[in-house]
Amino acid sequence: MTEYIVAIDQGTTSTRAIVFDHSGSIVSVGQKEHEQIFPKAGWVEHDPAEIWANTREVIGQALSKADITRHDVKGVGITNQRETTVVWDKNTGEPVYNAIVWQDTRTQSIVDRFATDGGVERFKDTVGLPLSTYFAGTKIVWILENVDGAREKAEAGDLLFGTTDTWVLWNLTGGTDGGVHVTDVTNASRTLFMDLKTLQWDDSILEVFGVPKSMLPEIKSSSEVYGTVESSNLLREVPIAGILGDQQAATFGQAAFDPGEAKNTYGTGNFLIFNTGTEIVKSDNGLLTTLGYKLGDEEPHYALEGSIAVTGSLIQWLRDNLGIIKSAPEIEELAKTVENNGGAYFVPAFSGLFAPYWRSDARGALVGLTRYVNKGHIARAALEATAFQTKEVLDAVNADSGVPLEELKVDGGMIANDLLMQFQADILGVPVVRPEVAETTALGAAYAAGLAVGFWENLDDLRANWQENKRWTPSMDEAERERTYRLWKKAVTKTFDWVDEDVN
Repeated sequence: MTEYIVAIDQGTTSTRAIVFDHSGSIVSVGQKEHEQIFPKAGWVEHDPAEIWANTREVIGQALSKADITRHDVKGVGITNQRETTVVWDKNTGEPVYNAIVWQDTRTQSIVDRFATDGGVERFKDTVGLPLSTYFAGTKIVWILENVDGAREKAEAGDLLFGTTDTWVLWNLTGGTDGGVHVTDVTNASRTLFMDLKTLQWDDSILEVFGVPKSMLPEIKSSSEVYGTVESSNLLREVPIAGILGDQQAATFGQAAFDPGEAKNTYGTGNFLIFNTGTEIVKSDNGLLTTLGYKLGDEEPHYALEGSIAVTGSLIQWLRDNLGIIKSAPEIEELAKTVENNGGAYFVPAFSGLFAPYWRSDARGALVGLTRYVNKGHIARAALEATAFQTKEVLDAVNADSGVPLEELKVDGGMIANDLLMQFQADILGVPVVRPEVAETTALGAAYAAGLAVGFWENLDDLRANWQENKRWTPSMDEAERERTYRLWKKAVTKTFDWVDEDVN
């Protein structure tokens, strides 16, 4: 009998279930988008109940399209939008508030409050992260302080917290009837609460934040059996055996298992992860120190990460807010109508700037405009913004690691854009390489689960699956690379110090 692994990819804009075979090839996909909720400027929310309902639906779609049943599935892996925060009542299973999404900036005042004693790097030696609205910890505090009755319920032990991996796992394993309350080390490392050395919640930090430890899930490895799917689900009795936050999952799916290997994911935002092996490397250049993966009882692998808030979502913004394009793929054709950016630079600091700046006071800017600039130039500037931001992060990685990256493995939706990928190679000055299976995030979760249940034997099995699909090599001369990058860096400075106390 042919067996398969199912990966559940709970992302920022949609939830997918993907069936993989032993070669790592996609057999079928079920996918459903969920609503993006914007109650106020800077606020981004999702409905956790909608996400759970969609999870059940896409599992059914994927199994049906593959013409298989639970008996053909050896294990389930979960990957998820990291930092997005769900708090729910463990007795009713009902969320006390919408999920607060990783892009949400409402918690800046909470960040400022905790930063008065020790600055934004107050806890960085322990958790590898600066204080920022990006991470889950401040989002939990906001819910406890702003949702009626939440603090009291939390203190009584009635509320649970989880990133969306934990929310999906808890519901898949029974919810109020025995649901497993667990997360993995990669997601735990994005809360501001996990000690990178011990891989446990830090009691002293929880005390500062005022978050009861009873809310938090148990921290497990990225590859082990956490529980089995509950009886009413189409995957009932199948073991759930892998969890990786989406960016770590993409790195794992790219078979970047060893120190010095890296990948860049082009999605809603961009996330470059550089594997530092079993060594915790602290960044002096605005990067995050995070967990890469941990397989069962083996030593954890760490990583440096450069997180960019807005890349693919800038193209969505041009489509949905300005109507410059009708569909995201049209951006490439529009950009091709001009030979260059016409002197225009677009810095999409819609949620402030993440790595390497960490400037929450920044806001988006389109600069260098003249009457010569048309919508083709703006489209090109939007695409180039993704590549420029990636170069800034890669420069930081090279400085921290001392090992210049020789090529960049890429994945995510935007890698279908040849114009962007060529410009990325040009501005970096190194080759950019796309894998045969572009769905590396889901593949990484499948790999983690498959290793735990014996579907794949070891990492060498997974390395053998990786195949190159396309390579872009640099063609821009050094003088032009330096000129356009210098202007980009100047454009970035124009976004600083925009937010005053009376500006949203």
